[in-house]
Amino acid sequence: MENVDFGQAADDYARHRAGFPDQFFAAMFEAGLVTSGASLLDIGTGTLARGFAARGCQVTGLDPSRELLAQAKSLAGEAALDIDWTEGTAEQTGLGAGAFDIVTAGQCWHWFDAAAAAAEARRLLNPVGRVIIAHFDWLPRPGNMVAATEALIAEHNLAWTMGGGDGRYPNWQAHLEGAGFAGFIEKEFEIDVAYSHQDWLGRIRASAGVGGTLAPADVEAFDHAHAAMLKARFNHEPLAIPHRVWWLTAASPG
Repeated sequence: MENVDFGQAADDYARHRAGFPDQFFAAMFEAGLVTSGASLLDIGTGTLARGFAARGCQVTGLDPSRELLAQAKSLAGEAALDIDWTEGTAEQTGLGAGAFDIVTAGQCWHWFDAAAAAAEARRLLNPVGRVIIAHFDWLPRPGNMVAATEALIAEHNLAWTMGGGDGRYPNWQAHLEGAGFAGFIEKEFEIDVAYSHQDWLGRIRASAGVGGTLAPADVEAFDHAHAAMLKARFNHEPLAIPHRVWWLTAASPG
């Protein structure tokens, strides 16, 4: 999809979108992929920046959207987290070469010029650094509420083509290989995330197929239809939304 602007859905994005679960961060530290005190750049910044800062990393969060940076800064302030924030793109961060131990990208790699972003990540990392690409995706399955929501998005946004995913992106290894990375590790696990109707409505308003691309009047029309569908077909709370947490990590070529 082109012309996606998450800035216009920044409030919903901050308020309703569930972040990476604790199990993901535990896996990063248990495997030695991240250590407390590491200098870490989170590109397309979001919940990874806050999660790693809360666990002792020295974090910089980068995003091209001023609106999303403002929301990220506010949420970090509420949690008393010390994070540096900078406006920029994954392809041209404007940051110093070799400045970081870790570069992370959570729920955003698909929006980048992947070859340029991988080359920039290599430039930013020190010789023993590591890149981590992670995703936290809902899972549409036959008859479930996620599949029904995706069908409704497709009805309201004919340009939306991102439905039906399984939360795995093995082809992205080629992007990192092209930049010289090696020592690849790919892992995943599934988890159910509890959403109230209100939070699921807000989560979907904050998605690329709705708030990120539709005009405000069209977002409102979708939201009314979505609320009616939930009440008619899935009238219970909380909703247990199946998700896959998936990550791909690789070492700097040194």
